[in-house]
Amino acid sequence: MTASKRLVVSCLFLVLLFAEANSMGLKVGFYGKTCPQAEGIVKKVVFAAIKKAPTLGAPLLRMNFHDCFVRGCDGSVLLELSNNQAEKNAVPNLSLRGFGVIDDSKAAIEKVCPGVVSCSDILALVARDAMVALEGPSWEVETGRRDGRVSNISEVNLPSPFDNITKLITEFSAKGLDEKDLVVLSGGHTIGMGHCPLIANRLYNFTGKGDSDPSLDSEYAAKLRKKCKPTDFTTAIEMDPGSFKTFDESYFTLVAKRRGLFQSDAALLDNSKTRAYIFKQATTYGSTFFTDFGVSMVKMGRIEVLTGHAGEIRKMCRIPN
Repeated sequence: MTASKRLVVSCLFLVLLFAEANSMGLKVGFYGKTCPQAEGIVKKVVFAAIKKAPTLGAPLLRMNFHDCFVRGCDGSVLLELSNNQAEKNAVPNLSLRGFGVIDDSKAAIEKVCPGVVSCSDILALVARDAMVALEGPSWEVETGRRDGRVSNISEVNLPSPFDNITKLITEFSAKGLDEKDLVVLSGGHTIGMGHCPLIANRLYNFTGKGDSDPSLDSEYAAKLRKKCKPTDFTTAIEMDPGSFKTFDESYFTLVAKRRGLFQSDAALLDNSKTRAYIFKQATTYGSTFFTDFGVSMVKMGRIEVLTGHAGEIRKMCRIPN
């Protein structure tokens, strides 16, 4: 091996070692001694918010996902810039809601343990507690993240509801997530709403000839056309009709019947691994979805985290220190 190749290998090893060390900085109960009340405080704030507005659950879950897929799980989606060029100003993030839940959790914790608990950890805890409040799964959230100082609208390149299976797998793989994580986390569409512009092409002009998407059940497409006219840019549609406020397994039954709302939902039937998972959850008594969802959320929560002395612990989640 030449000296230059040895240098490249050594640098790659150091990068991998650094990434592993960062993720190893996370652990369940990280604040057990420094702020033992933290998780209880977050849970109280979240449960009160969801009781008042159950539809906040889905945006809070999406917020965690959107944060981790851009610059890693560093709370950068929470930051605001005076020039409106932060991540939250990007088109995919304009529909996010619930930032006040993060702010309220942070403020309550700061009164008890100032300068200890990061906003990125609060975001991860909020996502978990919101799912529990909607009768969904619970999982042990690893904490110990620190907050980033950078948020840039130009870096927002999230998986899209228009993506095919190849692109989805590539995007998730780039973040260390596999096909199972893709289909499991897509199951988060069991709660929340979509909007007509995101499905208009599936209903009216899929191939540019005024046709509908052949992967969409024709009866379901007819129902959607009654709700979404071609020029409708505002109407919201339930992603999981009938139980969009409850976290359950019914999403997989819908996708198996070709009634997934988005192209990215339908695309999960185009891969043998994701398709097998869908039909297993849709037809097997004793679903593993809740357990699997927690496992994948923990994996997602490790993406490019800042730990140790990297980043900072923000005093307020919307602005860097």
